[in-house]
Amino acid sequence: MNTATTLPRGPGRNGAPRRGAAWLMLAGALLLSACTTPLDPRKDASLQQAAYTTDRPVVRPTRSVSSFSDSLMCMDHMLRAAQVPTTLITSKQVIDYSSRVPVAAKDMIITSLSQMSRLSNAFRYVDYEVDIVRQDTVQNLTTILLNNNLMQLQRPALYVSGAIAFVDQNVATNRFDAGTSASRLDTGYSRNRSATVIGLEMHLGDFRTRTLIPGLDSANEVVIGSGSQGLDVAGRIGSYGVNFNVGRDYALGAGGAMRTLIDLATIELVGKWARVPYWQCLTLEQTHPDFQRQMRDWFDESGGVGQATLVQNSLIAQGYLQAGTDLLALDSPALRTALTQFQIDSLLVPTGVLDFSTYERAMRHFVTLAPDGSLQRVGWGPSGPTGSMAENKGDSTPVRTSGLVLTSTTPPPRRIDMQIENALPPGMEPTFEVGEQVFVSATVSRTSHMYCYFADPSGNVMRLTPNQVTPHSLVAANQALRLPDWLVPNPAFIMDASRPGTERVACFAAETDVLPRLPAPLQGAGLVNIPGYRTIEDIDKAFQQGVGTSGYVKSEVYWKTQPKKTQPAAAAPAAPQPAKR
Repeated sequence: MNTATTLPRGPGRNGAPRRGAAWLMLAGALLLSACTTPLDPRKDASLQQAAYTTDRPVVRPTRSVSSFSDSLMCMDHMLRAAQVPTTLITSKQVIDYSSRVPVAAKDMIITSLSQMSRLSNAFRYVDYEVDIVRQDTVQNLTTILLNNNLMQLQRPALYVSGAIAFVDQNVATNRFDAGTSASRLDTGYSRNRSATVIGLEMHLGDFRTRTLIPGLDSANEVVIGSGSQGLDVAGRIGSYGVNFNVGRDYALGAGGAMRTLIDLATIELVGKWARVPYWQCLTLEQTHPDFQRQMRDWFDESGGVGQATLVQNSLIAQGYLQAGTDLLALDSPALRTALTQFQIDSLLVPTGVLDFSTYERAMRHFVTLAPDGSLQRVGWGPSGPTGSMAENKGDSTPVRTSGLVLTSTTPPPRRIDMQIENALPPGMEPTFEVGEQVFVSATVSRTSHMYCYFADPSGNVMRLTPNQVTPHSLVAANQALRLPDWLVPNPAFIMDASRPGTERVACFAAETDVLPRLPAPLQGAGLVNIPGYRTIEDIDKAFQQGVGTSGYVKSEVYWKTQPKKTQPAAAAPAAPQPAKR
């Protein structure tokens, strides 16, 4: 049986039935009835399953750097060369009186001091919080241990004090607005620009007297800006209208600006306190404000092939790829391995992917400042500790790409930098008395497997590292290997001047783990005398036989040990005189 629903009719225009209103009423009734029933979440399962991946960022994280990141590394080398002793330091909270720059300035100071102490061990930060609001589990445990005499808190020698002195917003503003109007078309254009100035004051104080040291201050300002540009169009066709607008905006963040200010201030304070020529580290090309922006322009302009060619030539020049290597695909295992190793040594996030951070780091020694202050491209060359450009004297092979002539040089050799960390008079031969502790550090220029040996005057040789406590031989580039590790409460060993004569410590570094290729006695446990080996030269010969002369590098330090001086006997106290009456 057929049924039909009769919709109400009414006279419309020209007598037509008014069916539109009826359909509208029916749609509204259906919508209301649908809203009275609960939604079934199972029907959204396919959408919700995508939340696991949608919740992840689509851009890889990158290392936080500023214009003075290279300057911090330069200061680290400079403090090491000046043999600045390890100093305990702390800091106050950096207050923002404007309440417009909510950044963790104190933690940025800690990071800056840490980056200046990777090799030199110049500073150790004393972490203690007295603000109850900021105290955490570690601070609560510290308080408990201190109250029960189960923990010793060393007094720092210095402290950093400072504040965000001012934030002058919109000190310079430029606005431009224009528009047209007609019967059927309206247009509008706007452009706005503004600049804000942030000022930071920092000082260095003597913790013992709680006084700020005169002259050890830093006052710097930085400008952050914002801009916007927009276009509006509106038109009418009959009784209908349409409009659209497009725009683009930018806003320089306060976080990056504050990191730049804090890095600069920390370099100034430390340089003035240590009395080293810190300004040499502030005149590097990488501190130029437009350095990374110019790098970004070149990165975008060169395209995938140009980027790969430039970076691979840089990797060849630095020894991460063999000379004469053909252009590798970006997903090549050999290129990914070389990129990962380069990223580790350059303190980047090791992804094995050719991203902008890797490109910028690889191109740092390919760019310099022209006489007019602009950036220009130059050939690669080895650089010293301060990062300054050095003359390229290696064998070169010109390679042309993207209209540029690149120069691939002979890779610089792997280097080990060793130093006695005890405070010694400059220019004098290191000499210790029997029983004095000796502290040595070793730093390798590229991530390597490193093996260090100690030889005494009696003909005993032992391997210091790796050992039972530290069984791994892999050492990261530009990270000080401490012999012994004086930063831990219970080091694996203590090295002291044992017998009169010459004592030596030598370190050997190789690309891979070569311990299995050495003679059996050298594969034994560490920190015990090696049978059959009496000098460092014997160890060197074993490395030559097992690895080859080109498979490793070596460096050593030595010191003279003399008998302990006898202290003069104290004079006997005079007999008490009888009191006079």
